[in-house]
Amino acid sequence: MQKLRVYQYPQCSTCKKALKWLAAHGVAFESIDIVQHPPTRAELRAVLKSLGLPLGKLFNTSGVSYREGRFAERLSTMSESEALDSLANDGKLIKRPLVLGTGVTLVGFNEQSYEAALG
Repeated sequence: MQKLRVYQYPQCSTCKKALKWLAAHGVAFESIDIVQHPPTRAELRAVLKSLGLPLGKLFNTSGVSYREGRFAERLSTMSESEALDSLANDGKLIKRPLVLGTGVTLVGFNEQSYEAALG
């Protein structure tokens, strides 16, 4: 199997659970600090296309950046391009972990979803 790219935040407990799950299941991955090296706009656009989710589902709605940026109010009037730019410029805005690979796209951590996609 390919080596996945896992965009994660080291202090995030959900990310720690996901990394632990991946390691326990022998899944090869490259861990990338989402704050230091956020995914590109193109990667984020591909995530949207792959998952068919509304744009808002890519946002970490419980984060400081989301609250301070007033995204709850602004998101409905932002273009997709503006929203993707915001996400690509601030990794803390992105729901994490974000797992990317050929044919694999996972946002957040849900054990059943990981098992279905990678198990």
